[in-house]
Amino acid sequence: MAYFHSRNVAFTVRSLQATMENYLENLLYQPQKLLEDFRQTDHQQFQTAMKCFFEDKKSRLELDDIVIDLKEIRDRALQTPGVNRTLFLITLERCFLIMNSIECVAILGQVLRVSPGSFLQPEIIENLPRNLQEDSFKNLSSVFKDLYDKTSAHSQRALYSWMTQILQKSSNYSTDDSVSWVSAENLWILGRYMVHLPFEEITKISPVEIGQFISYDNATKQLDTVYDITPQLAQAFLKRINSSSFDMRNTSTIHRLGLLVCFYDDLEELEATVAQVLLHQMIKCNQLRGFQADVQKLKAELLDIAMENQTLNDTLGSLSDAVVGLTCSQLEDLSPEAVHNAISTLNQVSGWAKSQVIILSTKYLTHEKVISFYNISQMGALLAGISTQAFYSMDPKELSHIVRGTISQHVSDLSPTQQQGILSKILEASDVSSTVMDIQGIFFKEVSLFDLWKEPGFNSTVVKEKELRRSQALFLYDFLSRSMQKSDDLLSVGQLVKGITCQQIESMSPDSFLAHFKYFENNLHLLSPYQMSCLAWKYWKESRSSLPPYLLSALPARYLELVPASQCVPFLISLGKIEMNTLVLDSHKKNSIIRKVRQCLNDSITDEYNIDIIGNLICHLPPAIIQNGIHSRALATAMDRLKFCTSLSPEQKTEVKHRLLELHGLPQNWTVETTKDIGPFLVLFSGDELRIIASKFPEILQQTASKMVGTQPPKEFLWIVFESIQNTNRNVHTSDPIDDCQGVTVPSSDDILKLVEANACWSPQELLCMEEDTFTKNVELLGTISSFSQPQLMALKEKAKQVWNVPSYWKNHHIVSLGRIALALNENELKQLDLSSIDTVASLSQQTEWTVGQASTILQGFLEDSGHRIQELKSFDLVGLGASLCAISINEVPLISISEFSMVVARIGTLFCSTPILAAFKRKAEAVFGDPTEWSSSVIQELGTIAAGLTKEELRMLDKDLMPYFQPSAIKCIPEEIFKELSPEQIFHLGPENAAWVTEPQRRHLNMLQLQSLQLALDGAKTRFQLEAPLNMGTTSVTHFPSSDCVPVFSGSSLWLCWPVLVLLEQHR
Repeated sequence: MAYFHSRNVAFTVRSLQATMENYLENLLYQPQKLLEDFRQTDHQQFQTAMKCFFEDKKSRLELDDIVIDLKEIRDRALQTPGVNRTLFLITLERCFLIMNSIECVAILGQVLRVSPGSFLQPEIIENLPRNLQEDSFKNLSSVFKDLYDKTSAHSQRALYSWMTQILQKSSNYSTDDSVSWVSAENLWILGRYMVHLPFEEITKISPVEIGQFISYDNATKQLDTVYDITPQLAQAFLKRINSSSFDMRNTSTIHRLGLLVCFYDDLEELEATVAQVLLHQMIKCNQLRGFQADVQKLKAELLDIAMENQTLNDTLGSLSDAVVGLTCSQLEDLSPEAVHNAISTLNQVSGWAKSQVIILSTKYLTHEKVISFYNISQMGALLAGISTQAFYSMDPKELSHIVRGTISQHVSDLSPTQQQGILSKILEASDVSSTVMDIQGIFFKEVSLFDLWKEPGFNSTVVKEKELRRSQALFLYDFLSRSMQKSDDLLSVGQLVKGITCQQIESMSPDSFLAHFKYFENNLHLLSPYQMSCLAWKYWKESRSSLPPYLLSALPARYLELVPASQCVPFLISLGKIEMNTLVLDSHKKNSIIRKVRQCLNDSITDEYNIDIIGNLICHLPPAIIQNGIHSRALATAMDRLKFCTSLSPEQKTEVKHRLLELHGLPQNWTVETTKDIGPFLVLFSGDELRIIASKFPEILQQTASKMVGTQPPKEFLWIVFESIQNTNRNVHTSDPIDDCQGVTVPSSDDILKLVEANACWSPQELLCMEEDTFTKNVELLGTISSFSQPQLMALKEKAKQVWNVPSYWKNHHIVSLGRIALALNENELKQLDLSSIDTVASLSQQTEWTVGQASTILQGFLEDSGHRIQELKSFDLVGLGASLCAISINEVPLISISEFSMVVARIGTLFCSTPILAAFKRKAEAVFGDPTEWSSSVIQELGTIAAGLTKEELRMLDKDLMPYFQPSAIKCIPEEIFKELSPEQIFHLGPENAAWVTEPQRRHLNMLQLQSLQLALDGAKTRFQLEAPLNMGTTSVTHFPSSDCVPVFSGSSLWLCWPVLVLLEQHR
């Protein structure tokens, strides 16, 4: 304090503390200013600041009445975009020159572990210190090993180069080409970076050194993580290990090989027991990044060796996950006893096809005779193969163990039909009030609203760990809040925050709202856009000066005008942390937000700090900004962030491609690392450009394609992937010259596994000419290809008939395995299927492209084959029928059991049936929930699309406050001639999400007043709108371009006044 008095600086203890807090708060939004200030410090100031900031010994600094919470400052800084980059850069720049290198490595580790891997750009890595002490180098290498998956391929290569330069220097590296610098310890230090060793270098590693490395206890753990190793490098390592004293066929050695075992190639005269050991170790090979087709081929070869002179029944338990490669016919030939004896192996295997699970489960339960909880608890991964009827036939007390979560690991594999079969049996046989509270996990989410109504004993503790549907949350929040003195405390209980209504938010006291706001903020992913709008208005009303900036996106677009230039940084940071596509559904409003973002950025992204600050907003930048606004300094970081954007427009993608070419040059000049880093953006390139890439790096192209399962990449991209694989492996059908398949290129199992979605490039004839064994092994994968055309599906259906005979001969597991191929079955063929099992029907119902005729045939087929009448359908039957239930006649809907219907209303409410059927279901719902005029928000939400069956008279009578609780899918299904009967007030209260789901035909039927109300709802407006005075985004004023002048007052703008305080505090400690 004498220091300040000597300079005639007027202050009080409170002003001193406030200055420190304001200064540090301001720097959070000025990371570049912080970097410059750090650069201007002297050695003592720098060292003191770094120790105070990163030292864990003390979380608070105290000097008389001055208290600085270092832990809070540290936590906020490390989580603030830009500040962690500054701390990283300044540590690299100055720390190693001033402080102990071990301390600096510890600081770097702290910063990097909470930062994106993009910090470690190659040009930064070039400046890493190369004269570190041994311990410091090892510690820093360990940090980089932990960050391996977060860094780009270019950065991985640069880090490898940095590590090897130091290792070679410390190893007294010889210029003798025949001697390798790679010692056992060096391999251990490299860790996962060992996959970057050149092939030639691996071949020179001394047998003694490689032997010593393999003998390390931690070598296996390291080799288990080399996910991106290539076959060539793996086999080079295997040969070096073989050259040491280790016996490659010894069980102990095989256990030490880690992922190298996936490329084991010494199969000549291999004993069956060794093959079994290898297969057991290969269970980890699914973690490899690519080369799965080669792994499956090796497993098949080892499987043949392991079964030599033995039957499958005898060896089943010793084949590890290679059993996944067995065909359904092989599994059908197994004895129930063999499956029982091997269950401890089979229950741990992942990657089973649904058809395989059905066969094995049936075999196992056949042996057990009586189905008990003990029996099914032994089944593990095979649990999903138990039929719904088998579950339903079990003793309810045995079943209750399942819903209590005792075998929760595999319960998520059960279909909704199976879950409902289990749940309905328990609820039927028990007193509901004593059962519902015991239900855990995904099962509770299936409990109907009607059954919750009957439960009087709920308390907040019971609900805490349960996953909730929104209708359940709405009911439970309302129910529990009536019995609690402090109902706001419910916000901290599990997923109950999903159920708070706008009225309940509005009724919170100002103090309680602000105190509990953190629970909303921690659960933004659970809140609907309507709830976000309510939160924003409540916050605006109670404390607009501290309004979190992202909530502005939930207010009307005009409120964006209130953000002054001085608040741009916190506005961008806050908005950049949310997913705007889920919060802002109106395109006009989204455009307004982007205009404000552009204004804040001045249409320019000058450096990496700008990328840090805008976060997810980068995905919404207009094409023009991507084209001209991203400066070269920020380009690499920007491209890295854009890779994670899932909804770029065609125009954005075009500009991304142009900037990639600017950054990396033409494809013919790309390196392996460039191609890997471009990754998902490869789909943006033309056929000619992709052919160049395919000729240089076919494996990378194929690996990129394999990650696109379930998506529909551009056809041109798929064709290049197809050509690439065909060029390396061409199978020509050779059979009788009369055969239509003579000379046709046919798919092999290898091809199908590598191509994934590119299987859509086979012609119908090529698919039809496929070998029968290839079809049976790959039918389930082929059934998942979303890009198959109708002629291709027809060819695959004909192939199925060739292999399995006509549809009347098909078994349950055959039908289940078809996937989309089943869509090619005509109505006559569907009639031939055995549809007596609701699980078979449920598998067909997963497809959404059935015609009305096909759906009707499936429904009638189930009723006839199962012998059920409509009035006898169980709740799980209604779930399993899925979209086929929409084919029911209007006259049959009243026949459905009310009690069974009440259990699955929410599931039926997900169906998009015709308006007359929805109206019939609505009438059925009245028998459960009463007259529509009495329906609550939770009932409206529970009904889903069924609510679209309300008549115009019933809709007009609904309270306006119920309108936000219609599911968006229900809004879409309301016929336009009925939708137009809604009052302007009702339309206004739809909320932003439901308003966004109003269809164009519905809009065309609205009058001017209704359209205005709809636009207000989209905008998130309140009934009375008034533009307010400019607001302040935070609790402290943040200047956009702060003055750097040092003035003798506590303005928070000068660093020189802060360092003496830190120094004094450090001395005081």
